[in-house]
Amino acid sequence: MSYEFIALMMFSTMMVMLLTGQRVFGAIGFVAAGAALLLWGDGGTEMAFSAAMKLMKWYPLLTLPLFIYMGYMLSESGIADDLYRMFHVWMGPLNGGLAIGTIGLMVAISAMNGLSVAGMAIGATIALPELLRRGYDKIMVTGVIQAGSSLGILVPPSVVLVLYGMIARQPIGQLWLAGVFPGLLMAGLFILYIVVRCKLQPHLGPPLPEAERKVGWGEKLRLLQAGIVPLMIFFCMTGLFLMGITSLVESSAVGAVAATLAALFRGRLTRQVIHDTTRKTLGVSCMFMWIILAALCFGAVFDGLGAVKAIESFFVGQLGLGAWEILIMMQLSYLLMGMFLDDTAMLVIVAPLYVPLVGALGFDLIWYGVLYTITCQIAYMTPPFGYNLFLMRAMAPPEVTLADIYRSIIPFVLVLVFGLALVTAFPQIALWLPEWHYGR
Repeated sequence: MSYEFIALMMFSTMMVMLLTGQRVFGAIGFVAAGAALLLWGDGGTEMAFSAAMKLMKWYPLLTLPLFIYMGYMLSESGIADDLYRMFHVWMGPLNGGLAIGTIGLMVAISAMNGLSVAGMAIGATIALPELLRRGYDKIMVTGVIQAGSSLGILVPPSVVLVLYGMIARQPIGQLWLAGVFPGLLMAGLFILYIVVRCKLQPHLGPPLPEAERKVGWGEKLRLLQAGIVPLMIFFCMTGLFLMGITSLVESSAVGAVAATLAALFRGRLTRQVIHDTTRKTLGVSCMFMWIILAALCFGAVFDGLGAVKAIESFFVGQLGLGAWEILIMMQLSYLLMGMFLDDTAMLVIVAPLYVPLVGALGFDLIWYGVLYTITCQIAYMTPPFGYNLFLMRAMAPPEVTLADIYRSIIPFVLVLVFGLALVTAFPQIALWLPEWHYGR
């Protein structure tokens, strides 16, 4: 039996197990461990042990639970509610202003959290009822919230980029910096679309009633305090890191402490908030740990088989494809898988294949990490089984149907595809900031 056939059997077996509803880490880890034992006997057990030790020794892994904790602390303590009130007052007088403010809220939440789920939960529970109550079109606003929440996996501190960095063995700091301008680009494109759409069709996003616009400058300036707290936390976390004062792990610890102190000074650090934050942090952190462990074990077996070299030979030698053609095929496969799987599952399934191949083709792995993350954003919102679609359906009021959610996301997916094309065609959008910072 050829090694290529064994690799194909491993991949297909894993996909079948995932389609049966098995947990991602269980399916991947079982296939990897089973293949190692069948191929190398008792010696194959060393692969899982070696992967576990490699994981536990990797110092930047400490950032994962700290950033997750920071995001949940800000969410559970209600600081995000204050932030939306600020956007509500400042942006409400414009056509589509509240939708623009919602994108701003999502960017701020992304900069504090790094998870799309938190942005979706906050947007669906805080912004969506307000937007619907004020006459905004339900199809447009559900699309706004889904698109805005997807920024959480691109804007630093992105947990998905941390996961990619762990599996691809790339510096997390460079990946974060590479995500800054593409994340702001996506947010800017979303806002541009909302402005143009509401200019052409004002009934989709009516401005606030005149009575609600009469907010004095004193009140407006007071509400700006809601934006100061996230800004200070973001500066303490990433600003100190960029200035070289703190390391990556120290920066994550600063963010976690700053979020806790912010909740304390606002009188919201209750026993329930602490309980909910720590419980959710532990659950999400353990999930990521198991997934990374399974992915490392799976990748070790693939390396042992030489599957990556075989795939490279197939694409380049037998099919005669160029580097860019192979890259586009990879991105299309991510879009296809994203209709059925979440971002972590996609990454750990194909990272052992794609990441070494991308490097062999001469592409920058930092840039490719940003491309992967943007593609995940698109896959999150692509019917029929996009992850964000079902999250929105679970959180939206009854009058928002699944058909509405599917219709709402089409223009935002097209905007993301346009943004992906820009970052693909002009890699410096992602690479300029990390090259400038680390090249100083």
